Amino acid sequence: MSEDTPAAIRTRDLTKEFGRHRVVDSIDLAVPDGAVYGFLGPNGSGKTTTIRMLLGLARPTGGEISVLGVPVPDRAPDVLGRVGALVEGPAFHPQLTGRANLARLDAADAGSDPRTAADRIDAALRRVGLHQARDKRYRVYSLGMKQRLGIAAGLLVPRDLLILDEPTNGLDPQGTREVRHLIGSLAAEGITVLVSSHLLSEIEQVCTHLGVMRDGRLVAQGPIDELRARGRATLRLVTADPDRAGEVLRGLGAEDVDHTGQTVTATAGGLEPEAVVAALVGGGVGVREFGVRAASLEDVFIGLTGEGFDVSG
Repeated sequence: MSEDTPAAIRTRDLTKEFGRHRVVDSIDLAVPDGAVYGFLGPNGSGKTTTIRMLLGLARPTGGEISVLGVPVPDRAPDVLGRVGALVEGPAFHPQLTGRANLARLDAADAGSDPRTAADRIDAALRRVGLHQARDKRYRVYSLGMKQRLGIAAGLLVPRDLLILDEPTNGLDPQGTREVRHLIGSLAAEGITVLVSSHLLSEIEQVCTHLGVMRDGRLVAQGPIDELRARGRATLRLVTADPDRAGEVLRGLGAEDVDHTGQTVTATAGGLEPEAVVAALVGGGVGVREFGVRAASLEDVFIGLTGEGFDVSG
């Protein structure tokens, strides 16, 4: 992403240290306007600390932050009214209804207009699919409903940017689907969304762009299709002569050649499948089965971070 491309969030050399421990290490985030940006990484990789700096909740040790074109934290009050956020889970009064909880939050916002509060609260509840449950007490809400109410709190006034930290954490599959659908609908309205998660499957389904954190460093970012293309496809074939097949594949430049019984696997690199099959047959290898598996995001991220991710949610 070039410097001239409009960005909802941009950082340069953003760093945060606690004592001698550097938890965020010189990262350059670039979140395009209108994107659903998945901020992905294992727990403890620096995602939440980065989000807290973006929201002016923590002061950077070094570097620069621009949110919606405004420098943060120096001018945070000028821009944070256009930013909704859900960080480290929602916190509401369990004895109050969903609508009453939002009314309390809205009344505490010096920038909100009390004359329009009722209409804005109802609109926010409708956007997150909770209007029918608006008069139920918060304590009887499911986890998915609680997360959606937290998102509604960030939508009580018009927002250009929504920042969600682990919005599906602890949710069952139904709650996860509810939040995922909500993120998609907000993006369709033109709101830029940054969603932090360690759940690979959720990021892959909802996001247009990704940033990958490891040990406080941003090890990759860009459109999701570009990141997926970084992975290397895997060849798989079944043959009665796996040793000879391995020799042919190595001669073609394939890497990580291995076999179990009659099944041979290898990393394809830039090899064309047709050329591989032709070389195998020309080398006297009888090919019973042959296939190519494109690299998954999990493969790419294991290569980038050195560890796997939750993939099931």
